[in-house]
Amino acid sequence: MTTPKSMADSAPDSGPWWKYPLVWMVIAGPAIVVVAGFATLWLAIRMPDPVVAGDYYRRGIEINQTLARDKSLAPAQQGRNHAATPAPAGAR
Repeated sequence: MTTPKSMADSAPDSGPWWKYPLVWMVIAGPAIVVVAGFATLWLAIRMPDPVVAGDYYRRGIEINQTLARDKSLAPAQQGRNHAATPAPAGAR
């Protein structure tokens, strides 16, 4: 009768960790995110957003006053609603 082999004897010889594709797939996800983060940082430093004008509030008030004076420049929402509303019965 033969003696059974132990589990250590029957296990296949495993190679180094870097030879397994699954390990590289797990490492690739975070590595891609890190590279994308550096690319985003480079873009943010190289092309910063323009600064808002210091007198933005005054300009906004002036625009509102101009629109209030000129009634032909009705906001799009009001113009659309007016066009979709039927005329009163007496106006025809």
